[in-house]
Amino acid sequence: MDVTVEYDVPATMRDGTVLRANIYRPASGGPYPVLLARLPYGKNFALVSAMMDPLRLARGGFIVVIQDTRGRFASDGEWEPWTYEADDGYDTVRWAAALPDTNGRVGMIGGSYFGNTQWMAALSKPPELHAIAPQITFSEPNDGLFARGGAIELGITLPWSLMQGMDTVMKRHADDPATLGPALGALIHDTDRTAPSGYWELPSGRHPAFQRHGIPDLGFERALNDPEWSAACRVAGRQAEVDLPSLNIGGWYDIFCQGTLDNYTESRAAGRPATLIMGPWTHMNRTGQIGDVNFGMAASADLLGFRGTLTDVQTTWFRKWLTPGAAPSGPELPPVLLFVMGKNEWREEQEWPLARAVDTDVFLHPDGGLAFDAPGPDGGIETYVHDPADPVPTVGGATLMSSEYRSGPLDQAPVEARPDVLVYTSEPLAEDLEVTGRVRAFVHAATDAPSTDWVVRLCDVDSQGVSLNVVDGITRVKTTPGEFAEHVVDLWSTSYVFRAGHRLRVHVTSSNFPRWDRNLSTGASPDSGTDFHPARQEIAHDAARPSRIVLPVVRP
Repeated sequence: MDVTVEYDVPATMRDGTVLRANIYRPASGGPYPVLLARLPYGKNFALVSAMMDPLRLARGGFIVVIQDTRGRFASDGEWEPWTYEADDGYDTVRWAAALPDTNGRVGMIGGSYFGNTQWMAALSKPPELHAIAPQITFSEPNDGLFARGGAIELGITLPWSLMQGMDTVMKRHADDPATLGPALGALIHDTDRTAPSGYWELPSGRHPAFQRHGIPDLGFERALNDPEWSAACRVAGRQAEVDLPSLNIGGWYDIFCQGTLDNYTESRAAGRPATLIMGPWTHMNRTGQIGDVNFGMAASADLLGFRGTLTDVQTTWFRKWLTPGAAPSGPELPPVLLFVMGKNEWREEQEWPLARAVDTDVFLHPDGGLAFDAPGPDGGIETYVHDPADPVPTVGGATLMSSEYRSGPLDQAPVEARPDVLVYTSEPLAEDLEVTGRVRAFVHAATDAPSTDWVVRLCDVDSQGVSLNVVDGITRVKTTPGEFAEHVVDLWSTSYVFRAGHRLRVHVTSSNFPRWDRNLSTGASPDSGTDFHPARQEIAHDAARPSRIVLPVVRP
């Protein structure tokens, strides 16, 4: 089927602001349903094709509309991340449904920021919106976007904000070429220096780079000053308001892994026709090679275990909801399609979380042991020093950071060699152990600082001794110095089989930098703190204070 493309087609919002879109149409016939994507990255950006293939979708019988959000690239208005997406989404859906040759039904597609623009539009309830397919997007902005466990998601906040600032700076100086070059050059310099210097600047919660260039941040700083504003992008607690089918697509090593799961879970709980696909993927990589692990060709979004490409699957799914009476064009998806890592296979499920998963305690023991048996009365205490001047580096994980930092499962040897990381390892497993669901840790700990962070990581150690990260989490707490307390660390979710002969391993430490900003051990607010000092940390593991990790174990 031939396709025609119109560029920079204007749509006027309720306040008179004009947003512009590219429209891909089947060259003849109709009427056709509409697939709409609204994003701030530039509608011609390669990321669009990575998330969705507009030409292929148009050849499949859809009118595809890709719009620059307010203040971005060809669209007018001021750039404020998240602020206008509900109202502009509503207005754009209504406009798109009235385009020539449509059947009046709109679906929304895309991921990350333009996964959230789908939820915001759906929450505003335009009557022509009939389905959404958000990929790799969050639910609660303070749990994976702005912050996690009270710590700033510095790893994404700094490079994302600087990169989005390029368009802002170019527009600001568009009429004065003499100032454009120096302003853009300064911003590019800071962007290039994110890893060696930018991440280290303080205060982390009012980052000097954003002040230098006059650009908005991802949202943490604004939310710190105006907590109510976070509602502009919050999905959590509101999924039941969206009376639409949703196809939720995520990755186990995606920075928004838990948000995808939560959006699905809450939609299903509200009786909505939600579907979930979880691959072994990171935010930017949906192949079979993730980090140091080759999960196999079938793991990729191009195969999905030989179900077809992800675009094929979405096309079939959208046709069901946007073309009433159309014959099925492909197999029906199960409610849940999971990639089980370790076994490296796709598995169909009827629910998430799995009712058959049993929460199972695995206890920290003295001298680096990890076992299903609880420690005795003389388990003891281990200590280390958290030094904000020398934090534990980020090595892999569910991250989205500057390009120097790889995501996914990576060899943890550099982390485990540090004196400020406590390492606990089990005996080799006698049989396969499947962990599918949400992982949490309960750490009995004390510090001599008024505030500190507790970071816990679960790893898989193979028969050669290579330790690969599976999930991790952080919690930032205010403390009474020297007083032990039990702290809960949410490691989010996974589906992972630890093979027979492998060993479980748990890290306990107080930093994962620059993924999360450093706790300065002073109790100062992140928007003002610049002084820091080391803190002495204590971890208890005895019968009275049983530090442990809780694994959702699925038996064969």
